[in-house]
Amino acid sequence: MQMIIEIVQGVGGILISLISVYIWILIIAALLSFVNPDPYNPIVQFLHRITNPAYMFVRRYIRTDFNNLDLAPLVLIIGLQVVIVVLSSLLRSL
Repeated sequence: MQMIIEIVQGVGGILISLISVYIWILIIAALLSFVNPDPYNPIVQFLHRITNPAYMFVRRYIRTDFNNLDLAPLVLIIGLQVVIVVLSSLLRSL
């Protein structure tokens, strides 16, 4: 039984790490949107392909455009931080 708990904790740790990396990707994409980068740059295209589905999911349920400022990245980052806290507390309780 102890081995299964360690496997679950390991997979949970990997999931928390992936969520943290995605939060950093959201931050980088949000900061790049302020400087109006070249849309044909492969890095910009990659960031757009990775973040746009999550933005569209949030925009479908919540109005995020306030005074021409899109708050979808902020909503996503806060939501993902909540997921990290809940997941880490669940893993610690095992």
